[in-house]
Amino acid sequence: MITPIRITVVTPCFNSERTIRETLESVARQSHPNIEHIVMDGVSKDGTLGILKEFPHLTFISEKDEGHYHAMNKGIARATGEAVAILNADDCYCDGILAKVATALTAHPEWDALFGDVIFVDGAGKEIFRREEACWDPQIVRFGFGLANHQALFVRKRTYDRLGLLRHKDFKNACDIEFLMRLVANKCRVGHIREYVVRYRYHQFGQSADKRIVANMARETARIRAEHGVPGGFIGQVLGFYARAKRQGEKVFILGKCDLIPGQFRLRRHMQEKTTFSSNIGLDKIEK
Repeated sequence: MITPIRITVVTPCFNSERTIRETLESVARQSHPNIEHIVMDGVSKDGTLGILKEFPHLTFISEKDEGHYHAMNKGIARATGEAVAILNADDCYCDGILAKVATALTAHPEWDALFGDVIFVDGAGKEIFRREEACWDPQIVRFGFGLANHQALFVRKRTYDRLGLLRHKDFKNACDIEFLMRLVANKCRVGHIREYVVRYRYHQFGQSADKRIVANMARETARIRAEHGVPGGFIGQVLGFYARAKRQGEKVFILGKCDLIPGQFRLRRHMQEKTTFSSNIGLDKIEK
């Protein structure tokens, strides 16, 4: 009998007692038989560690870090799985998804990574909207849209070994965007599965809904695109429009539908000037 491929799930956390139990449970109830779950805690001061101790199947390390991307890197470095995924401490996997990911990776050994679709939810877990993608397209990633949220991205360990880890010392909020650009630059083969992978939470205790974080992400993304040779200014705006139009065109051609209402518009009422979260590198103190 062939042993199912091992998937390592890395969860960075810091003072995450409000949400991490749901995250851990979403991994624990997966049907895939070969899962390694590593939690990298940044020395939480609340009840997070007590919750982690209730889940004997996982490995957790509590030590000071240089922010959530550094915690991700430490988890990736420890991973023993063939594929590695990042699941934040306030997000949850959809039931049965890791078995589907394992099946796809086994069927496509040539894929360096794969990604799936995302369900955005609010603080109470109520659905906001669903984001479906048509396929991996290097031009869309390079010129305008990340396509693969890191919560729905599974990267072969061999890919991290070849490309390196997340550049946590260079970027506070857009390391995942920079890694996608590296996948493009290195002509990596990235597959897509038409499955909902994760429930991505926008809430008052997370970074994603903080307008200061979003603004900083935009600044860092502009630096990343310039570093990868993407023009700025008017030409950059034209290329961004082209990427967005191409993405919608591919959705019509492949999925038979497109996004009539942009995701940013759907998320707008869930955004806040300043959310409540803590960070070892002071992201919670970013000024507008």
